[in-house]
Amino acid sequence: MSLFEIVKQVIFSWQVIVAVVVIVLYISIVSYVARSYHRPRTFKKININVFKKKPSNATALPAEGPEEAHSSGDSNDDLGLEEA
Repeated sequence: MSLFEIVKQVIFSWQVIVAVVVIVLYISIVSYVARSYHRPRTFKKININVFKKKPSNATALPAEGPEEAHSSGDSNDDLGLEEA
C-alpha cells in the first residue's frame, strides 16, 4: 500500500472519528462552563457630584442662624487672616 492509502485508512477509522468527536465535545463543554462562571465586566461609575460646584459657605448656613455659623471656630481671627 502507498502512504496515501494508509493515512486515508487511519483518518477514517472509527477509533479516530470517535476520539475527535469526544475531544470536540469536551472542549465545547469546558468553554461553556468557563463562560458561565466568568464574571461580567464591571465598569467604574463616575461620580457626577464631583463635577458640580460645591455650595459656598454663605449659602450653606446651618439651621441655627448666621451668628452661630461664624462661631464655629474657623473665623478669620482664629486663622490670622484679614478681611478685605
